[in-house]
Amino acid sequence: MPDPDRYASPPCLAAEIAPDYFDPLTTDPEQARDVARWRRAERIRLRAERDALSVVDRQAAGAALAQQLRQVLSDRFDGAAGMVLSAYWPIKGEPDLRGLMAELLEAGVIIALPVVEVRASPLVFRRWHPGLHMIRGHWNIPVPPPEADRLAPDVALAPVVGWDSAGFRLGYGGGYFDRTLATLAPRPFTIGIGLQAAQMSTIFPQPHDIPLDVILTEAGVQFQREDP
Repeated sequence: MPDPDRYASPPCLAAEIAPDYFDPLTTDPEQARDVARWRRAERIRLRAERDALSVVDRQAAGAALAQQLRQVLSDRFDGAAGMVLSAYWPIKGEPDLRGLMAELLEAGVIIALPVVEVRASPLVFRRWHPGLHMIRGHWNIPVPPPEADRLAPDVALAPVVGWDSAGFRLGYGGGYFDRTLATLAPRPFTIGIGLQAAQMSTIFPQPHDIPLDVILTEAGVQFQREDP
């Protein structure tokens, strides 16, 4: 367990959205608090490192990730034509895959974006296409408007702040992605999108944490879940 004396960082905004995210009925309350404080500190550290990347390095990482994702979709889903892919609108220095989103759409992939309709509840997914009039959603993230079609994703991308070799992601702390995966049936194939430098030895997974199917960085596939 990490040294609790290191926990001095303030919580990020997302963690404040769901202050009861760590359920005391499913894990030791003191351990949960320790993990939550450690994760907040790690988010701050990893985001600062990501923010420090130059524009050139950021663009290079995004281009490499786009190529890696093309390959994964080709290998596993024959390009994913006719399937619903939940992507994301990049914020806070996340890899920008919007060019690939448009490219995949032209190749027959149906693109959706996640939307927070109700705080501390599972995400919904609305259809997206280039030129769509977007509105400001939760945390001011651009999202498709309410009249856009609601879809169920077959494949879901999850931007990560950090990741570990067991397939767990460190997100922004709101718990939205894990809540959503816990309710979707069938569960979509999940791909974590992050930087190679964001690898962690562990995120100290808690009972609510759900491992992803693949972790993908600019260097390629770093984790893939064994098929059952």
